[in-house]
Amino acid sequence: MKNTIALLFFLILVSFSSFSQSLSSSPYSIYGLGSLYDSDFGSLSAIGSSGVALPSNRFINNLNPASLGFMYQNHFLFDVGGKAIQTSYQDVSKKESRNNVQFSHIAFAFPLSTKSAVSVALKPYSSAGFKISDYKLPIQDSNEEYTLSATGTGGLNNFDISYGYRIGKKVALGLTSSILFGSTTDNREYVIANSVTTIDKESNYNGVRLNLGGQFKVDSTFTIGANFKSPSKVNAAKVQSVITYNANLDASNTIESQASSDVDDYFLPFEFAVGINKQFKNNLSVSMDYEKAFWKNTDQADMYGNYLNQDKFKLGFSYRKEKDLRSYFDRIQFSTGINYDTGFLEIDNKRIANKAVSFGISLPIENTFSALNISYSYGQKGRISNGLIKENYHKISVNLSLDGIWFVKRKFE
Repeated sequence: MKNTIALLFFLILVSFSSFSQSLSSSPYSIYGLGSLYDSDFGSLSAIGSSGVALPSNRFINNLNPASLGFMYQNHFLFDVGGKAIQTSYQDVSKKESRNNVQFSHIAFAFPLSTKSAVSVALKPYSSAGFKISDYKLPIQDSNEEYTLSATGTGGLNNFDISYGYRIGKKVALGLTSSILFGSTTDNREYVIANSVTTIDKESNYNGVRLNLGGQFKVDSTFTIGANFKSPSKVNAAKVQSVITYNANLDASNTIESQASSDVDDYFLPFEFAVGINKQFKNNLSVSMDYEKAFWKNTDQADMYGNYLNQDKFKLGFSYRKEKDLRSYFDRIQFSTGINYDTGFLEIDNKRIANKAVSFGISLPIENTFSALNISYSYGQKGRISNGLIKENYHKISVNLSLDGIWFVKRKFE
C-alpha cells in the first residue's frame, strides 16, 4: 500500500510539472486558442477515441459523465497518461520533422453510493506551439505581398468535476462542470516593403462550461450513450507590445509597451455526441460514435480562416479472450479503431481535416482492473496546397489505469 501511495504521489508531481509545457507543435495551432486536444483515458485512444456508451466500471470514461453511474462500489480508479508524437510537415516546397512528448491527463474517480460516483480530472483543452518563418501572404486589394514570421506557446487547461447517478438498473445521467483557464504567448513579425512591425502578445483566458450526459443499457450487451456540451464564452485579456522600424534598423517607433487591454472573447460552440456499444459472446466489443460541433453559430472568424461546423466519426473494436482468468494472456485486451474529423477551420476555401487509424493493447496488472494501456496511431492532418501544410504523424499513447478496492477486509494476508 505504501508503494502504491508513493507511486501515485510521484505520478501527480510529474503530471503537474509537465502541464505547464506547450503540447502542440502544429502550425495550425496559430488559429484561435490553438489545436484542440483529445485526452483519451484508459484504452480509448486505441479504439479511435470512441466510447460515449462505455460504462466506467474498468476505467474512468471522460467522454460521458453518465458512465460514472455504472461504477462498481468500493472501487477507487486513478488514471494518468502521456503521448509521444513524431510529425512530418510538408508543403509544396519543403519537408521537415519534429518530435514532441505531451502530457495527456490525470484523473481519479470513486463511488459516493451504490448508484452514484464522482470524478475529478485535469487535462489540456487546447495547445499552441507553432513556429513559422518567412510565410508569404497577399495584401488585400493589392498585387503585393507581406512576410509573416511567428512563434507561439501555451494553451488552455481543463479542470473537470463530474457526477454520475444511476436510475434503476438501466439508465444513468451525468453532469460535468469544466473550468477552463490558461494563457498563450504570440510573437509576430510583419515585413511590408522596407517596414517591419513586431507584435508581442500574452493573452489570458478563463471560462466555465457544462456537459450533460446519459447512458441507457438496452440489455447486458447493448448500451446507448449521448452527451451535450453547452455553448460557452471564454473571457480574454492581453498584454501587448508593438514596435515598428525600418529594414535598416536605424529608426524605430514604440507604439505600445506592455499595454493591458481586453480582447474579443472566444466562444465555444454547442456540441453533442451519440454512441453505441455492443458486446458479443466471443468477448468482442464494438463502439461507434458520432459528434457534431456547431462552430459556425459562434459568429467568429480568424484573421486567416473561417469557422465551420465540425463532424467526427469514430469506430473501435476490442477483444479480450478471458477464457481462463488464471492465464495472463487470456486477460490481455487487443484493440483497433479509426477516426475521421472534418475539422472546424477553413483556410483558402479548404477544410483542415484529420484522419487516423489506431492499434492498442491493454496489459492487466495484478488481480484487479488495473492495466497499462499502450496504443499506436497513424494520422494525417491538412493537405499540400498553396499556403497549406500536410501533417503526417505517428503517435504512441501510454496510460496507466489503477484500480484500488476500498473498505474491504482481506481474509488472507
